[in-house]
Amino acid sequence: MKPLDPRLLRHARAARTYLALSVALGAALAALLVAQATLLADAITDVYLHGADLRRIAPALGWLAAVVAARAAVAWAQEAAAARSAAAVKHQLRARLLAHVAALGPAAAPPSGTVATLATRGLDALDAYFARYLPQLVLAALVPVILLVRVAPADLVAAGTMAVTLPLIPVFMALVGLHTEAANKRQFRLLSRLSHHFLDVVAGLPTLRVFGRAGRQAQVIARISAEQRRVTMRTLRLAFLSSLVLELLATLSVALVAVGIGLRLVDGRLGLATALLVLILAPEVYLPLRQVGANYHASAEGLAAAADVFAVLETPLPERGAAPPPTGVIRFDRMVVRHAGRPPLPPFSAEVRPGELVALTGPSGCGKSTALSVLMGFATPQSGTVAVGGTDLSTVDPDGWRRGVAWLPQRPWLFAGTIADNIRLGAPEADDAAVRSAAARAGALDFVEALPDGLGARIGDDGAGLSAGQRQRIALARVFLRDAPLVLLDEPTAGLDAATEAGILAAIRAHAAGRTVILVAHRPALLAAADREIPLTPAAVS
Repeated sequence: MKPLDPRLLRHARAARTYLALSVALGAALAALLVAQATLLADAITDVYLHGADLRRIAPALGWLAAVVAARAAVAWAQEAAAARSAAAVKHQLRARLLAHVAALGPAAAPPSGTVATLATRGLDALDAYFARYLPQLVLAALVPVILLVRVAPADLVAAGTMAVTLPLIPVFMALVGLHTEAANKRQFRLLSRLSHHFLDVVAGLPTLRVFGRAGRQAQVIARISAEQRRVTMRTLRLAFLSSLVLELLATLSVALVAVGIGLRLVDGRLGLATALLVLILAPEVYLPLRQVGANYHASAEGLAAAADVFAVLETPLPERGAAPPPTGVIRFDRMVVRHAGRPPLPPFSAEVRPGELVALTGPSGCGKSTALSVLMGFATPQSGTVAVGGTDLSTVDPDGWRRGVAWLPQRPWLFAGTIADNIRLGAPEADDAAVRSAAARAGALDFVEALPDGLGARIGDDGAGLSAGQRQRIALARVFLRDAPLVLLDEPTAGLDAATEAGILAAIRAHAAGRTVILVAHRPALLAAADREIPLTPAAVS
């Protein structure tokens, strides 16, 4: 884990501005430290050796107060810049992460729990990195050098002692970091695992309750939580112990400098003003490095999360075509799609002519939904081709192609919001009349109008508050409103009763006029509504 990951500067432009500003503020702070030490040493020397009164040292005290005020202003500017930069960097990384996950598609994207953890708790941990660790890292690179440049002409021996002992602190920091890096990564992996598992349990809680397994899953979450707590406490113990080591090393180094100054001061080989200057600056030379070690663990979780974000951002995107969306016959030519951990499906060949309503049939797991995923661009064939109007689909711009596709998956997802907003998902510019018409054709208008706010009624994530059949009809209304030339329906009447299914099939037949419709079907009514069937078998050719 690098103290300053160059990928952070590459993926978040706000980090570059903040780093430049931190360097400027760090240099200003070092200069103010030198000025403060010089003024304080001279004032004390004048009072102790020359008997100066308050009136004589008043100008020096005035300058000293101004320098202290300037240091406070620089410290405030550092904190303000850190807060603003952390917010900007998190915003940029979240936007890039979500955009990249969307571009990867459901096949290559990380699990939803991992993405949720990275985009929320993980990136929020960067606050400590920007507010405490990175400023001290910049100061650790600037302040000791500037202060040594000031101390060297005044006392070469003390400067040499500091130059010899200073590198020991980064060496010990590196040794401690090597030991704790694995613990920090393990802690974040456990947190991601806990988040992902908890998300799955909440989503499947009704099923778990029905089968009496909710208690078992609660025990699993408790076990993972306990393991995460143990790892966290182990990491904190390492943080405290490593801070003790660094503090002890810095204290011994300052003491070594002070002993040398005291001996030479007693022997008369060193002036009081010089001795005071060096003694005042010596702790400040080691302080930034001590603070880096103390704040490293506070920022380690953020650095680990950022490394995982960068790993996602650097995942290669699927190859994208650039050709305009074609029209014409859809032809599957010995297409084979392999899924991880499962044997490959047999080669699939078929042809769908424009304006047809065809049903893909076959046993579960034979590749019907996979064929639709390939047409959506969510899955890539390992061999064979899919062509539309003679144009290989892999050479077509996927965004332009998807604008001409309406899709109803097996398990449609409804987002938290109004019913109208969910229906408008594929056509956000549609007016209320078009939304009502789509809902009516999908058989959803009756139960929607029975709700207190009608189409403006709010629902929860995944259609919470609606039955499975109601969610299916709202998703179907979304397809009707989309008004796309290619319609892909995966079991569109799942969860519907026979009477509602008959009405929906009539609406699908009416909507299919002038469009190409491919539906996955098992139910006899769906098969009867299709113009023809395309069976997926080990030798599926049509």
